[in-house]
Amino acid sequence: MSQPVVMTHELTKKYGELTALDRLSITLDKGQILGFIGPNGAGKTTTIKILVGLARPTSGQAQIAGVDCVREARKIKRLVGYMPDTFGSYDNMRVREYLDFFGAAFKIPWQRRKQRIEEVLETTGSSYMADRFVETLSHGMQQRIGIARTLLHDPEVLILDEPANGLDPQARIEIRELLLRLAAMGKTLIVTSHILPELSRICDRVAIITQGRLRASGTLDEIMKRVRQKRLIEVQLPSRGQLEPATRALRESLGEDEAVVPSEAEAVVRFETNRADDDLGEVLTHLVRAGVQVGAGGGGHKTLAAVLLACAELGTQPAARLFQ
Repeated sequence: MSQPVVMTHELTKKYGELTALDRLSITLDKGQILGFIGPNGAGKTTTIKILVGLARPTSGQAQIAGVDCVREARKIKRLVGYMPDTFGSYDNMRVREYLDFFGAAFKIPWQRRKQRIEEVLETTGSSYMADRFVETLSHGMQQRIGIARTLLHDPEVLILDEPANGLDPQARIEIRELLLRLAAMGKTLIVTSHILPELSRICDRVAIITQGRLRASGTLDEIMKRVRQKRLIEVQLPSRGQLEPATRALRESLGEDEAVVPSEAEAVVRFETNRADDDLGEVLTHLVRAGVQVGAGGGGHKTLAAVLLACAELGTQPAARLFQ
């Protein structure tokens, strides 16, 4: 098996009597997205500082692409792109100038820098902003420019601290889609948040940390099975116009005991359930008969159609009938 791109082993950081990080061990493979979840003060920022070579651990190891984060901190800065939760912008500086400034700081030659700026603007869907002043951009636009900045030196690993914090629903969707594109390009991402649902649709793996200790690690499904009996199920719809009939049909099928929550911004209806997959087949049957189109979805979330498609492959009824 290939070596993990990101690896920490028994990583510990103490400040006097305070243990900010207590024997943290995580691994992440190329092209994966890790959701690093925890409340404020949990140890996320301390971990990031060690990974990007800005802090030394008290004990333990941390590596990026086989490079030691402590002994080879200069190399680490070439391998990692880091976007903090807040970052400064400069008045009277256009986006292209802003990116050129940071490209020069990375010592990218001028001709290559010019080409690279165009590439990262295109990757992040920000080309139309190139001649706008940075301070005039919305928060969501600035976040995309921040990600473009982290991509300038073409790092293998991106560490993004709360990238969706303070964004409106549409901007959150756009950021999620951008992160998925970056992973598809082979980038390995660590995305921090203090809210698990915010990352549930994009993460290959999740690590939950509190008080400096890793409390749970694995895929979202694995963690959910440990921490609760109910599964979060999504009904992915092709358009917002189907939200009302889908919500009505689900409430009829599930009854009053299971809350059904529509999301207009995402054209998704969510509900939590401990029903078996066979029972979910009956729910899907009711939706189809009500004229609701259900998509299989993608990313790290579990949609109703995805659950039932898996059942159909195993010949489970009534799901198999729906997908024959």
